[in-house]
Amino acid sequence: MKKTLALFAVVAIGFALAGGAALAQDAPVNLKLSHWVPPSHPLQPAFEAWAKSINEDSHGSITITIYPAQQLGKAFDHYDMARDGIADITDVSPGYQPGRFPIIALGSVPFLVANAKGGTAALDAWYRKYAPTEMKDVHFCSAHFHDPGTFHSTVQITVPADIKGLKVRPAGGTIATFVTDLGGTNVQASAPEARDVIARGVADAITFPWGSMFLFGIDKVVKYHLDMPFYVTPFVDVMNKAKYDSLSPAQKKVIDDHCTTEWAEKLASPWADFEHAGRAKMQAEPGHVFVEPTPEQVALWRQAAEPIKQQWAADVRKAGGDPDAIFAEFEASLKQYGAAY
Repeated sequence: MKKTLALFAVVAIGFALAGGAALAQDAPVNLKLSHWVPPSHPLQPAFEAWAKSINEDSHGSITITIYPAQQLGKAFDHYDMARDGIADITDVSPGYQPGRFPIIALGSVPFLVANAKGGTAALDAWYRKYAPTEMKDVHFCSAHFHDPGTFHSTVQITVPADIKGLKVRPAGGTIATFVTDLGGTNVQASAPEARDVIARGVADAITFPWGSMFLFGIDKVVKYHLDMPFYVTPFVDVMNKAKYDSLSPAQKKVIDDHCTTEWAEKLASPWADFEHAGRAKMQAEPGHVFVEPTPEQVALWRQAAEPIKQQWAADVRKAGGDPDAIFAEFEASLKQYGAAY
């Protein structure tokens, strides 16, 4: 028996060494990862930890260089940057290109997602079925949310009717539709540009999560905050297809092992905690007014948001999808991961 166990041990060690040798002999690859938030954003250390784990698991054959703060291209362009190979991996806000990705836009419909951590797991697990078709130009890695955001403004917003006549910088295409439905106008600006458009009076309000208000300096140019979890924004991490296909089988496995629902939640969690803490930080700041809607006023917001879901369904149907089935799957995923509103 002892000889048999020893033989198994030798064979196992041999396989392990062979696997390590295969990885070590793979051609070294350096991947460029681009995102558009500043290096002080919690996504930066999260991506650093992800890249370090990939490097270790590939026995050093894969290194990732991270380019934050739009160094390689504008926030609006990050999907196409991955498609075209300007960057190998990018963090994308699909809502920055309204109408292009109708299925994942469901993630930004208000009053669906209660939190970012479970919400991220739910989004990632659900969207894996649809990403190969909706984002066929790239290799999909993962999807994630930020913690729920709301309206922040230079004038008080309490009920949906208050949006009429306001100029709003929306989080993405879904919220832009909502603003238009309520009689407001949209000011398109990426997150890094948002403070400037408000400071110059080009916009009166913004939809944004709490912590990032400080990160982008927007707390300095608004006074009023609608104290109601309203919406979340979906993001995806995608990879250039040709670059992924050029990797060895062992290297592809390392990437695949880091493009999972579990890793999506790991990447999102520091950001979720950061945004969640921003609300209390804002409350402690002088000169800010928190507007807490009554249950009746919340009901008005929910009613006003209902046409957004209907518009989403129409967009999905136009793209050849079954919105009822897709919505039911997303709802089930949110319940499974404890993130239903």
